[in-house]
Amino acid sequence: MGRIIAITNQKGGVGKTTTAINLAATLAEANQRILLLDFDPQGNATSGFGIEEDNIEHTIYDVMTEECSMDEAILVDVIDNLDLLPSDMNLAAADVEFAEQEDKNLILKKLLKEYINRYDYILVDCPPSLGTITVNALTAANSVIIPIQCEYYALEGLNQVLNTIGIVQQGLNPDLVIEGIVFTMYDSRNKLSQQVVETVRQNFQGSIYETLIPRNVRLAEAPSHGLPITLYESSSTGADSYRKLAAEVMSKGDAIYG
Repeated sequence: MGRIIAITNQKGGVGKTTTAINLAATLAEANQRILLLDFDPQGNATSGFGIEEDNIEHTIYDVMTEECSMDEAILVDVIDNLDLLPSDMNLAAADVEFAEQEDKNLILKKLLKEYINRYDYILVDCPPSLGTITVNALTAANSVIIPIQCEYYALEGLNQVLNTIGIVQQGLNPDLVIEGIVFTMYDSRNKLSQQVVETVRQNFQGSIYETLIPRNVRLAEAPSHGLPITLYESSSTGADSYRKLAAEVMSKGDAIYG
């Protein structure tokens, strides 16, 4: 059975979508079968693979509103071993659209139930906010990866997302585990980056990935070309870092799930 991993942080600009795109791509490169679910109305994980909104027939919003099936919305093999379930701004209406629905927090869990055996990993790129979409993702997921930017307010963002995860664990998904924290935009020359890593390691008792994702020009450029870093600049430091993270995710999963 595959694993559903939500990638989330309620603070924007922390490298969440960059991590979703490039972790998905490096896992696919390692011959894992991947579904990347763009669950953010901004649709950046979709455009990050060069998929233009005008060329999308169906999105996850259409699936949730029963306008189409999952199979009709999934874009197969956008790169080798990686399928994409796209998103667009219509998803922003979810909080209003599903407000009166009794099982509004269980929609995604029900949709993914029959797909979990088709993939080794289903990665869900969440929006940087707390609402129906994020709660759906955390309710459906087996585990959570939390990207944290190496900056002054990192702990504040971490506390917010940990509180949200705790609420979901108590009421909707008691089996949800924190897969790990991953530090992004790390600059070894910057004393603040080093201090943030050390502070989080001292204050957080859970799992933290050893891989540090660097502040890297190629990583920043890749989305504008509609490519993951593995295809944009395969030999870059950013690509190597995400390959190391993918290896950690695979090995850590073996430890968590057996």
